[in-house]
Amino acid sequence: MAAAQIRPLVAGNWKMNGLSASLAEFGAMKASAAEFAGKADLMICPPAILIALFAATAKGSGLIVGGQDCHAKVSGAHTGDISAEMLADAGAVAVIVGHSERRTDHNETDAAVKAKALAAWRAGLTAIVCVGEQLSQREAGATLKVVGGQLDGSLPDADKSSDPVSANLVVAYEPVWAIGTGLTPTPADVAQVHAFIRGKLTERYGDAGAGVRILYGGSVKPSNAGELLTIPDVNGALIGGASLKAADFLGIAAVYR
Repeated sequence: MAAAQIRPLVAGNWKMNGLSASLAEFGAMKASAAEFAGKADLMICPPAILIALFAATAKGSGLIVGGQDCHAKVSGAHTGDISAEMLADAGAVAVIVGHSERRTDHNETDAAVKAKALAAWRAGLTAIVCVGEQLSQREAGATLKVVGGQLDGSLPDADKSSDPVSANLVVAYEPVWAIGTGLTPTPADVAQVHAFIRGKLTERYGDAGAGVRILYGGSVKPSNAGELLTIPDVNGALIGGASLKAADFLGIAAVYR
């Protein structure tokens, strides 16, 4: 699948931000979602307590809702955890797994991320698998080695009986040192890593890997979106802080309008 045929995804990760009053900002995003129909998919991943409310509000609008994490199991004695099935039941269509903050703060391994991605597939959700290097790793020239290792260990094997992998898998490259810092890699650096990821995906999944969306994340904002999101093999963005305000989120998505 040629890059031009891949419909971009602009996803907002609200992290531990948002209350019921945040429905106003979400509503402003919903009001503009129709402008992107057929051009790009818009998704917001709010805290779990808001998923059902946001999904019900967005129904029929073109704006979709995802989760930020899930447990690998369907149910059980796992206090405080949420299964992929619960997310789907609340109205989510996707879930982020392996975000650097989960890998760091909760010591999640590649194997744990893979198990969660498989859980997402089990529940009929798209798995958004995050990869990215620390600053020390980049400075040591180990970016591709680190990202490659994360891909090898975190991506699930394709299920030949299910939908094409391009329909239920997204990879998000987020250089850890660029998240929330205002720093970004150069366009050449982003192009190099995304081309590398594309190669790994086609090596892993064959022709289907050519259609998997690869998002860039890390201090994306309206002022740099035009430069970052038009790089080859960048098929959208995973946005943190800039997704909390409708004007900023839509300003980034406007690249595709």
